[in-house]
Parts: sequence; C-alpha cells; structure tokens
Amino acid sequence: MAEDKKNQKQMNIELPEEVAEGIYSNLAIISHSHSEFVVDFVRLMPNVPKAKVKSRIILTPMHAKRLMKALAENVKKFEAQFGSIDEPEVPPFPNMNFNTPKAQA
Repeated sequence: MAEDKKNQKQMNIELPEEVAEGIYSNLAIISHSHSEFVVDFVRLMPNVPKAKVKSRIILTPMHAKRLMKALAENVKKFEAQFGSIDEPEVPPFPNMNFNTPKAQA
C-alpha cells in the first residue's frame, strides 16, 4: 500500500480568494449539445422579476457524467452523516415565495 501512494501523482490546485468565497445559487439550468453540457447557476430573489445567471460551467459529456456520479456519492455520504435530505414535491417551476411583503416606495 505504501508503494501505491508513492506512485500516485499529486495535483496542485490554486483557489483564488474571489473564487473561494463562492457564489450562491438556488436554481440550476442544464442544457446540452452533442459535445458539451452547459450548467447555468441562477439566483432567484424575492420580489425581483428578473433572475440572473451568476455562473456558467461548460463540461464535456464525460466530465458531466463524472460530476453526476461524484454528486451522488457525496449526497449519499452527507445523508449517512446528517440524515436524509427532504425532497418535498416540487412544482414545475421553483416556488420562490420567501413570504416577504411586496416592496413599496
């Protein structure tokens, strides 16, 4: 086993400060062509008629499938540690009712 660890290559990944802060998204829109998957991460806000795409990730089909498997594995680990993630019945379009009054001037 120690021999296997010696043969593994290390990857050096830089995480710039502005990327490390992350971007909040509460909706993802996925589209694809024969050669790529495009994932748009959107932020919907209460009482704002226009949602904004905050980030777009473009993946090859192979990487999209690997991401899908990695997400499934991590959700499974999360639920093993913290319990099941509730999945209420979802309407066709996300209900973004934040129970806030309409803005008035």
